[in-house]
Parts: sequence; C-alpha cells; structure tokens
Amino acid sequence: MTDADLPFDLTKLDQLAEVIVRVGLNLQPGQNLLISAPVEALPLVRRVAAAAYRAGAGVVTPLLSDEEVTLARYRHGQDASFDAAAGWLFRGMAEAYDEGAARLAISADNPMLLKGQDPAKVARANKATSIASRPAMEKITGFETNWCVASYPGRAWARQVFAGIPEDEAVGKLAEAIFAASRLNNNDPVAEWSAHDARLQKRMKWLDDQRFSALHFRAPGTDLKVGLADNHSWKGGTGVTKTGITCLANIPTEEVFTTPHAQRVDGTARASKPLVHQGTLIENIEVRFEAGRIVEARASSGEEVLQKLLDTDEGARRLGEVALVPHSSPISHSGLLFFNTLFDENAACHIALGQCYSECFTDEVAADNAAIAASGGNSSLIHVDWMIGSGETDIDGIRADGTVVPVFRKGEWA
Repeated sequence: MTDADLPFDLTKLDQLAEVIVRVGLNLQPGQNLLISAPVEALPLVRRVAAAAYRAGAGVVTPLLSDEEVTLARYRHGQDASFDAAAGWLFRGMAEAYDEGAARLAISADNPMLLKGQDPAKVARANKATSIASRPAMEKITGFETNWCVASYPGRAWARQVFAGIPEDEAVGKLAEAIFAASRLNNNDPVAEWSAHDARLQKRMKWLDDQRFSALHFRAPGTDLKVGLADNHSWKGGTGVTKTGITCLANIPTEEVFTTPHAQRVDGTARASKPLVHQGTLIENIEVRFEAGRIVEARASSGEEVLQKLLDTDEGARRLGEVALVPHSSPISHSGLLFFNTLFDENAACHIALGQCYSECFTDEVAADNAAIAASGGNSSLIHVDWMIGSGETDIDGIRADGTVVPVFRKGEWA
C-alpha cells in the first residue's frame, strides 16, 4: 500500500511528525534519534525522519517490529525461547542514550495480538524482556535523555476500536481520533501544545505547593487512600531531562502525576475501564491494598493474566504512580475505548503497578536510587497503568497535619 492509498488526511500525519520532533522530542541539532515502531507505521517513521533531519538531527536509526514475526515465536518457538531476550539490543540502546541519543516509540500494534496464546508463555517472555531491557529503561524512567511515545493508526488496532465497519473506514476514524487527541485540529498545533502545557504546569505547581501527604479517592467500588512518597514532586506535560532538554514524553497527555509511597496505600480500588495487557482484555478489576501491597485481586475476565502480572516480582503488587486526569479530557469525551494505555490512561485518573519514576522526586533525591527507595519509591520490572477515575470520582488531598483539601469533585478539578 502506498501513502496515496491511506484512508486519512496525510497533511495531519505531516503535522504529527512535526509535533513529535519539535514538541515531543524537542530534538537538538546534531542529536541522534532512535525510533522503534511496527512495520505498518513506516509512513509516520519516514515523516519523523525527514522532520528530524530538517531539525538538524545527527543519525536517525529505525528499529522495526512485525506482528507475524512476534506470532511465529508462539507458533513455532522452542520452550526455552520464552525465557530469553535480546539483551545485546537493550545494552546497545542504553549506550546510545548515554551518548545523548533521543528516543521515540511509535505504537500501532494490534492490542489483542497475543489473545489465544498461552498466558504462561506470554508472562515468561514479558518478564525476560523486562529484565533484559532494564539497562535501557532505567535511562528512560530516570529522564536521562529526551524521549516521546506517539501513535499511528494500525489496521488491526482500528478494527478493534471500531468493530463492525469496513476496515478503511475504521482506520480513518482511528486516525481522526489520534489526530484530535494529539491536538492537531487547529492552525498551529505547536502553539496549542504550548498553551495546554501551561495549564498542566499550573496544576503541578498548585499540587506541589499543597505538599499533600496522601490522596483519598472515593468512587463506586473505590475507597482508596494513597500515601504519597516523601520528597515527591508532581510532573505532567513537558519535563526537563538531566541533560537540560525540555521534552513532552507522551503524545497525547492530559495527566499530572507523582509517586505514591510503596508502603502507605490502603483500601479498595475498582477499575473504571478495562485494561489490555499482553493481548488479554482484563475487565472489572477489583483490588484491596494493605500497607501498600495488593492482598486481594480479582477480575471478571482475564484474572489469570492479572494474577501472573502481580506475581512478576515483589514490587508488582505495589504502586509506582498515581495520576490525576479530569473526566472532561478530550479523550474521555471521545467516548472511545482505545485498547491502548497511552490513550486510555489520559481519559481518567489512574494508578500504576510497579516501577516508580525517579523524576517524580525533588532534585536532591531524584539522582540517588537509595534516597528514592528510602522516600518510598517502588522498584519493579513492570509499570502497568489502569484507570480508576470517572465522572463520579471525588478526591481529597490530606496534609501531614490532617487538613483535608478538595482536589476533585465529580471527576473534575475542585
């Protein structure tokens, strides 16, 4: 299929590439760029590469994946292969980041690709990859280089989101939804992102100034007190890397987020949206926390996969992130379930199991792993977001002296 056959506005794809390079990555003159993407996303990869070189990039290196190659492993691979991963590749990526390369990940894959595959093999392969990728991922979670995640309307993904309509129509609709969520529906997307970022920065400053010790979530099925890590800092929108580059890690983004205390989460939480994990749709998640740890978990479907996820390691049952997103966000208003965490997490307040972000601590703590752990930051091989917010969510901030401050009422900022 040529670009001319694509069932959506190619000028919007050009705009998305420019926003990725100029706003998402804020690519610097002479800086190298590493792109990972599925083969299907080549039209966007090529446009990003062109935009990057126009911005003065050094060398743009694409790493392409393919769904059929992924499935071939499950169909024909030896059992031992599910405990292996390409560690050499991730070590090379870590070296590239150490040398200053920027990182772009483009998502477009079928979210249900691994549906029907052996959940045990999926869990083993995922764990092996998580272990092998840690040298590279620590550079990303530590914000040691500028990075960004964006999306392209893959065909299998579009069929999942818009089931029951012709494929080209589904792809067109998904493209429109991605472009809208990426704030391209105006004459100057870069200026629109600047204004949106200013709003997020205002929320972050207010939350930092409050110095809450905990957040109390109340909604149907949820009564959860999330203690916040000592020395926590709120983030959202653009951030500054340790190399001094301001970048926007997620396109789209509607959240402000910080680090919970790994030992101070108590109560119950019910998911407000399904979670897609490794090809399995996990619905109606309900969990109970005691002293920071999930001690009970169930789901109406996909529970086996949920339990395997929670058993990944000790930190998998604890929280690494809590994020606030108003119910009025454009992604929520779309009424769509994207089956893609990058989008669905920006439709609702959410929590994340597993690894915390070192950037969500004050400067004197963020560079010291021991200080992060002492402040309550969680460590894990996983980082999996799932949504607990809705139009019925109330959130109170609790200060150390017990003062209660309304933060959200009926899903909106109070």
